[in-house]
Amino acid sequence: MFLRNVNLEILKIDPNGCQTKSAHPARFSPDDIFSRHRLTLKRRFNLLKFSDMKRAEK
Repeated sequence: MFLRNVNLEILKIDPNGCQTKSAHPARFSPDDIFSRHRLTLKRRFNLLKFSDMKRAEK
């Protein structure tokens, strides 16, 4: 393979050209001042898990 000497853990782009993703969740903070904005964006783009369940019940 052409990436023989490269540490794949630190690459931002994988060999297929896709962006890599973190295996660890973001650090939790009890005084999260941006949680409202994150929830708003997740609702807007239908990324909330529990919102899918509510739609299925209707």
